[in-house]
Amino acid sequence: MTETEFKQEIALLLFESGKLSLGYASKLAEIDKIRFQQLLQERKIPLYSYEIEDFELDLKNLRELGRL
Repeated sequence: MTETEFKQEIALLLFESGKLSLGYASKLAEIDKIRFQQLLQERKIPLYSYEIEDFELDLKNLRELGRL
């Protein structure tokens, strides 16, 4: 494994665990954000984390706005 590949692997793990933002992870990986997003897609790592709590909050807000 090359140094570049190692940095990309670390950046992917830290991004996936929520420890790094997209911008910081792409800098650590030494690639631009678009290429990092492609790498995420290749590894089937979601760009955004949407938890059940987020969904429930969205439902609550939509009900309060009268949209549900």
